[in-house]
Amino acid sequence: MTETEWPATGPGAAEHGAAEHGAAGLEVVRPGPLTTVQDLGRRGVAHLGVPRAGALDEPALRAANRLVGNPDGAAALETTVGGVALRALGAVLVAVTGAPAPVTVDGRPAAWGTAVRVPAGAVLEVGPATHGVRSYLAVAGGLAVPAVLGSRSTDLLSGLGPARLAGGDRLPVGPPAAGPRADLVPAAAPPAELVLRLRLGPHTDWFTTVHGLARDTYRVAAASNRVALRTEGPGLRRARPGELPSAGMVLGAVQVPPDGQPVVFLADHPTTGGYPVVGVVPAPDLAAAAQARPGTPVRFVLLRGHGLPL
Repeated sequence: MTETEWPATGPGAAEHGAAEHGAAGLEVVRPGPLTTVQDLGRRGVAHLGVPRAGALDEPALRAANRLVGNPDGAAALETTVGGVALRALGAVLVAVTGAPAPVTVDGRPAAWGTAVRVPAGAVLEVGPATHGVRSYLAVAGGLAVPAVLGSRSTDLLSGLGPARLAGGDRLPVGPPAAGPRADLVPAAAPPAELVLRLRLGPHTDWFTTVHGLARDTYRVAAASNRVALRTEGPGLRRARPGELPSAGMVLGAVQVPPDGQPVVFLADHPTTGGYPVVGVVPAPDLAAAAQARPGTPVRFVLLRGHGLPL
């Protein structure tokens, strides 16, 4: 089984060395621009008005957990572009997946995409993503922050779950599981072009045509976040005035606000909305959306009811 291990030599190693045989944990040295705790989200509570939340790139979260022997849904860290730095309060086994980024332990290069042992007192740093947007850092045992409605995920829309990371925060880590560990996991390259399949409906008749979505090129807008991937391109023209009554929204719904620019709902999306929905992007396509940087070209592929291209 492949993993990297470093001796404890960094500053603070002696101070924290006693923690190696105590409760494991991580102290935030540098939180990065936006780092949150995420698992697979809050399922089955949308009727309560609670968003799903959870990792935007689910395959990357599952992969990181498998590398350290965790269940697929164990809580881990999701970083955004700028990475994170953490001090190990006890010896831990970690793995970084998702957006490729340099990984170091006390300043020395360590492996991305495989298990790395970090001694007590050492500083683990995930640097800025070289491609893509979001990296995932899993630790054996999972992050043992309190669960809210069955999930440890941070929800930036509703405010449920732990707050986004700040310097000096301490994150508890659970006991390592006895499950099997993967040696390496396949990783998809962040997209040069984001291709999103789109199952049309229910409000296509609110627009003069939706087939322009397949012809025109859109780009990922800088205003994209965990709530939605926003696009820039030719606006869809309304065929009727007025607004819809508020209705339930699902993951991947493509809502069109008054400016005509399609908005693809991601994990922190609201559970209701009043703008027309032209279609739904299947969940497997959303992992690539989570890694698409602003300016990335977006192409929609329109599907029939049975999932076949038009």
